Amino acid sequence: MIRGTKSEDVIKVLEMIHVSKRKTVKEVTLDLSPTMMRIVRTSFPNATMTNDRFDVQKLFYEAIDELRITYRWMARDLENDEIQRGREQGIEYVPFRYTNGDTRKQLLARAKHLLIKHFSKWTESQRIRAEIIFEHYPELKSVYDLAIELTNMYNKHYEKDVARGKLALWYNKIEKFGYGCLRTVTNTTQNYYETILNC
Repeated sequence: MIRGTKSEDVIKVLEMIHVSKRKTVKEVTLDLSPTMMRIVRTSFPNATMTNDRFDVQKLFYEAIDELRITYRWMARDLENDEIQRGREQGIEYVPFRYTNGDTRKQLLARAKHLLIKHFSKWTESQRIRAEIIFEHYPELKSVYDLAIELTNMYNKHYEKDVARGKLALWYNKIEKFGYGCLRTVTNTTQNYYETILNC
């Protein structure tokens, strides 16, 4: 076990292994870390680097969650406005409820886990909640569909050239969407393009 993540320290320990053995390493799977990539390039010169698909997917799901949280703040603001209007008019506030009984804030809070799960693994109540949230927040549906498309690309294990084309089309869809954190996902995946394609 090597303590720490400083590339110089890790490389120094790995160099204790004879270079002829290190040159036999064919592939190294790693996260989206420039430090780890430097370690692999230096210590295992013949190895193909492959970024862990779960790190790439996690990054995308974090972007979806950021969008969900943005909508939740908007729901809070709307609720506060409705409460204030009710006070001004002397009317007791009764929150809006969707057909499943959730308020706006509850719907968005309870959607957190279903938005990071493949639809084939949803429970019945999650499926109902997803139908409601996607009807009222179509941008979340669009972004969720892009996440599923990425998952499906990984699950099919395309040849590298086919994967390159599919990933390029996927990027184009994200760029058309234009949401800020999705641009970060696109930029990050483009920076690690070749090692992501090795999955």
